[in-house]
Amino acid sequence: MRRGLWMIFRWPLLLALLSFLGLFSALIGDEFYDLLSWLSLGVPVVLVGGIWVRMRRVNRLRW
Repeated sequence: MRRGLWMIFRWPLLLALLSFLGLFSALIGDEFYDLLSWLSLGVPVVLVGGIWVRMRRVNRLRW
């Protein structure tokens, strides 16, 4: 099955844009922008952590 570039790069692109939004909002303001920065920079960390835990659980079941 052939996958297009959009199918391959959509999630990494979305995470990169979200991270850029978080870094940019941390630079431009306070209060609301700080909250936006924390949330948008925390989402990729939580997603990667959740996937990492899930992959470890799957690998444990194989042994």
